[in-house]
Amino acid sequence: MSEKIKPQHLARKAILYVRQSTAYQVENNLESQKLPYAMEAHLRTLGWSSVEIVDEDLGRSAGGTVIRTGFERMVAQVCLGEVGAVCARELSRFARNSRDWQQLVEVCRIVDTLLIDQEAVYAPRQSNDRLLLGLKGTMSEYELDLLRQRAQEARTQKARRGAFISNIPIGFLKSEDGVLEKDPDERIRRSIDLVFTKFLEFGSARQVLIWFMEHELVIPARTMSGDIHWRRPAYGNIHRVLTNPVYGGAYAYGKTESVVHYESGLSKTRSRRRDRDQWVALIPGAHEGYVEWEKFERIQRMIRSNRFVDSEPSGAARRGIGLLGGVLRCRRCGRMLRVYYKGDDGNFVRYACSRVELDTKEARCVAFSGATVDAAVARELLRVVEPAAIEAAVLASQQEAQAHSEVLAALQGDLEAARYRVLRAQRQYEAIDPENRLVARELERRWNVALQEKQAIELRIAEESGAGAPSNVGKLEEFQTLAHDLESVWSDGRTDERTKKRLLRALVREIVVDVDEQNSEVILFIHWKGGVHTPLRLPRRRRGQSNGHTSKDVIEAVRSLARICNDQMIAGVLNRAKLLTGHGNFWSRQLITSLRHRNGVDCYDAQRQTEQGWINLSQAAQLLGTTRNTLREAIERGEIAAERPISCGPWILNRQSLQSESARQFMERVRSSQAHHPTTANSKQCSLDLSTTYEKGVL
Repeated sequence: MSEKIKPQHLARKAILYVRQSTAYQVENNLESQKLPYAMEAHLRTLGWSSVEIVDEDLGRSAGGTVIRTGFERMVAQVCLGEVGAVCARELSRFARNSRDWQQLVEVCRIVDTLLIDQEAVYAPRQSNDRLLLGLKGTMSEYELDLLRQRAQEARTQKARRGAFISNIPIGFLKSEDGVLEKDPDERIRRSIDLVFTKFLEFGSARQVLIWFMEHELVIPARTMSGDIHWRRPAYGNIHRVLTNPVYGGAYAYGKTESVVHYESGLSKTRSRRRDRDQWVALIPGAHEGYVEWEKFERIQRMIRSNRFVDSEPSGAARRGIGLLGGVLRCRRCGRMLRVYYKGDDGNFVRYACSRVELDTKEARCVAFSGATVDAAVARELLRVVEPAAIEAAVLASQQEAQAHSEVLAALQGDLEAARYRVLRAQRQYEAIDPENRLVARELERRWNVALQEKQAIELRIAEESGAGAPSNVGKLEEFQTLAHDLESVWSDGRTDERTKKRLLRALVREIVVDVDEQNSEVILFIHWKGGVHTPLRLPRRRRGQSNGHTSKDVIEAVRSLARICNDQMIAGVLNRAKLLTGHGNFWSRQLITSLRHRNGVDCYDAQRQTEQGWINLSQAAQLLGTTRNTLREAIERGEIAAERPISCGPWILNRQSLQSESARQFMERVRSSQAHHPTTANSKQCSLDLSTTYEKGVL
């Protein structure tokens, strides 16, 4: 027995502390685990009758990054003076960091508790032992750091050669030469190829996920044990496949790093993604990928452009009726405008540059309604796209047929896997003794489940091949009339808004926008991807104005027509010109009367017309003694001043315009022509009046 062990130490209990650093060591290093437990007999040999074993920290590191409940409970009992000695196989089992080690040594010195390992007994109250314990604690911490450094350097050097493979993603296997190769399972390869194909078609990882879920397709996943199982897709699965360089045929290592954070006095380790230029290794062409490296790089640029950033246009087509969300840039501050939806159903769109308001509480740069702007940009887009409408329709028809074949191909792969499970369950059932019902009953149930899954997949294939089968792929001559119908298809409420936005982003790089407060106009500069720029100036909707308001052109036309026409006649003129109300209705006398009252337009008055000298084309021709056609030709040549507010409406002249010098010269030519070519009346000639809109004598 050591001289350092006193009766007061033996009167208290001893604690045996058992710890292994990782869960792998706990599971596999069983012999090393037995050695610490053998120290219990050593303590009893030294004279302790009461020995408590603390092994709660098996699988926990002593580096100070994790919480060790067993160590904390042991220190607490030492502080209470209940422990005469703490024991471990090696002193490094207690702690691998100075904070915990020095705390334990100091507490043991205060309450006179011994520290024991397989080599010696240490009394912290003795200066020599305290110095030796300090050196051993420092060496334990240094040893851990040295081992970590050596292991990290070895992994780094191996990774730079592309030889260190720690995690094998789904769809790959490690060959005997240590190189990744594609999984021989055709169903797995086809599923991963389908993810990349659909992303290049939709341009968004979330849209790929929605497509898989709409068609009830599954994707492969790997369990912790390494087995493959098929599951319903999640966004994380799709995004990892699209962003992992391994699928582009490249070897990558060091994409993440561990960062230590301290919360409430406790250290926590978190993982953080690094920028690509900070990766340890990136070796393109290291193995065969599912896509070429150039195509993989293009996919990464598309994913980055889908993120909404104030300084860059957003390329992903999002939900909502706002056509220009993510492509409008403020001309004043350079930030991207945000889209806001108003109303109970979100039917009203408004664009605003609100970043300054959110950051500095200053006023917004620009803000305006989106209805007029969306319609104007859509017209420009249709004007550009219309020449290629026929080819686009043929391509869309071909893509529809291809998408249908991809769904069928995925289902055929599921059917092959289901048939294999049925055959395997059948072989297992036939291989056992039928009399052993305890086993046969379970195998029979598995066989029935496999048959039901196979039948369900066959039913889905029949549905896709039957009712869901697309029509024959359209040919060029079958779409000759599409260019004329493109605008109606665009305006149809059943057309997907995301398709419109994807078409816009395929042609438009960005749209710089500003607001002219003085003229109440929205100024747009459309920057097409081909390098062409289109300026637009649109009237800005004022406060309280809506789609039901009548345009200024119609109001001015009514103001001019009211000089010679009553309300009933004005309504007929507008209806004939197909100028509808703001709500899309035909005009009536009551609506014209209401419009005049709201805009301060005087009603038709025959006396005022005579006093001001307003006349129509027929009346002017009668005054001049010529025909209406002859007078109309003179007006079109600019010889006589006249006004025509609506292209198919009546001409409005003033008596003063008939007294001008050009009008007198015109009448002299007419009289001279009539003198050389006089007309004679024919009693058999009848008058044909084709006008059904105007009263007699209006034109």
